[in-house]
Amino acid sequence: MITLKSPLQIAAMRRAGALLYEVLQTVKDAVKPGVSTLALNDLAERLIRNAGAEPSFLGYEGFPASLCTSVDSRVVHGIPSAEEILREGSIISLDCGLVLNGWQADSALTVPVGRVSDEMLRLIRVTEDCFFAGAREAAAGHTIGDIGQAVADTAHAAGFTSVRDLTGHGIGREMHEEPTVYLYGQAGHGLRLRGGMTIAIEPMIAAGDWHVDEEDDGWGVVTHDGSPASHYEHTLAISDGLPELLTLPGYVWKEDA
Repeated sequence: MITLKSPLQIAAMRRAGALLYEVLQTVKDAVKPGVSTLALNDLAERLIRNAGAEPSFLGYEGFPASLCTSVDSRVVHGIPSAEEILREGSIISLDCGLVLNGWQADSALTVPVGRVSDEMLRLIRVTEDCFFAGAREAAAGHTIGDIGQAVADTAHAAGFTSVRDLTGHGIGREMHEEPTVYLYGQAGHGLRLRGGMTIAIEPMIAAGDWHVDEEDDGWGVVTHDGSPASHYEHTLAISDGLPELLTLPGYVWKEDA
């Protein structure tokens, strides 16, 4: 069931989103060669708890950490480890969620580890472009297919592919709510969006083929061909115009972009 949020409820989600933004910016600044992914997880969890919130991911369906750390060809859901040490030239997706006063926020970004190739930087940039292309379609009266086609077309135009086996989602009191937000689709098709809906759009873009495999731990998802992948996500609130990005406080849309 899809729940429409009131202005007061969206305000509460806005506060959760602002906190998550601060957490991820601090974790992002800690990314460097020689740091373990477990150290990044511990930092994120400490920041969340110190702010009076709870990590959403920890224990979710058995997930053992508060932060998903996905390096290079791992698309999403990487489990942090003391043995996984970041190396110069890699890229890492930092995916985190928290719940503050009963309301969820979910966001992800991909960052370089030290100096990386121009192509890795382009992959990160295009993934962010895919998000904003999709988010521009997230207005009341538009459809899920509008979002998905915008994401996939932007990836394809850059020579990359949009992963099809993973999706975005609704969000609110629960981390995962209806509707499913596909990363591909046909404009004008699918569920029609309404004001008051809150969703997470999260392009997962591969440099090669979009097919993926699940790792032996039952969580990590990697590209089938071993190509690098990038991930970018924000929680947003839908209205009649361009959406509010709840996990990117202060963002102002450029109407002529």
